[in-house]
Amino acid sequence: MEFPSPHSLPWQYLIPSHLLFPYNLIPENYVHWTETPVSHIFSADIPGVRKEELRVEVEDSRYLIIRTEAVDESTEPARKFERKFRLPERVDLDGISARYEDGVLTVTVPRSLRGSFYIDPADVPENLEVLARAA
Repeated sequence: MEFPSPHSLPWQYLIPSHLLFPYNLIPENYVHWTETPVSHIFSADIPGVRKEELRVEVEDSRYLIIRTEAVDESTEPARKFERKFRLPERVDLDGISARYEDGVLTVTVPRSLRGSFYIDPADVPENLEVLARAA
């Protein structure tokens, strides 16, 4: 008995490709993160949610929390959503902004203007006095 080689079988007709390679599946609570030279941008598709039900919070100056919350105790939000992100070290917490348009929430976290410092070797005097030593 002779078996056909796997290359000769029409696999694409036996098993649909969307079942083999489900790349187009996006989790329900997916948030897209983009890093630019001036900010970090978080965007999430949250259709059907009212603007009043969205909460964007910063916890302990380290975590960005995006979630839905009921406006009053008698109703539930149209969609349950919650994600928590650890913020990078150098961000401007006071400059965080959020907007909600056409079911897409976009949160912009600007980078801090505080940068690293640079000491020009020409500015250091020749006789540098050491005030403290590292342990």
